[in-house]
Amino acid sequence: MKFVKLAALAVAMVYGTADVEAAVITFQTGYSAAGAQTSAIAYRDVVDAAVANSTHSTVLSNYDIVSNQSLFGAGANNIAFKSTINFGLAASGSYSFRAGVDFGNGGAVFLDGQAVDYKTSDMWWAQSYDNTSSVFTVNNKQLSAGNHTLTIYGLEGCCDGGQQVQFSANGGAFQSFSANTLQLTAAVPEPETYAMMLGGLGLVGAVARRRRNRAKN
Repeated sequence: MKFVKLAALAVAMVYGTADVEAAVITFQTGYSAAGAQTSAIAYRDVVDAAVANSTHSTVLSNYDIVSNQSLFGAGANNIAFKSTINFGLAASGSYSFRAGVDFGNGGAVFLDGQAVDYKTSDMWWAQSYDNTSSVFTVNNKQLSAGNHTLTIYGLEGCCDGGQQVQFSANGGAFQSFSANTLQLTAAVPEPETYAMMLGGLGLVGAVARRRRNRAKN
């Protein structure tokens, strides 16, 4: 048992420790007739004000083709959208994000409180990421192990098409955010990381052998 604990310690020495959480995806909408804004911060402020006066809020199990109508049975016009994705990473690495949306008056994306993309054009992705002018993209962000927040704001005059938000870890395939995102985003160790881990395990083995020899004498 002591050997197992020491082995776990060796692995922890390589990866570090962090109190990470699985993803929590909060989807909110409100009423807004606002048009295109002049900055990411302006989108954030307008949308925050709209959803603060609304009861339309839910936690998604999977962010894959969702809309105001499908979730809340609400209208398709003059909608403010806010999606807050709190997610935990089991290991540091390079992460990319993309969002297919229907924001007729544009929107913005924030990562850990910092604006990382915004567009003022009519964004209608039609479920194809080939429509690069109609999707949000955040590429190759170096993120540490631990908890992070991706927030997406948008304004829609009409007609409330389905939305999707995805991530890619270390150049891997994109997949939609879900409540299991923590389990999906553990980075693959670099070769030197394996060497460190093996070195740590070798040290643990040496300690165990020394204890056995001492017990025999």
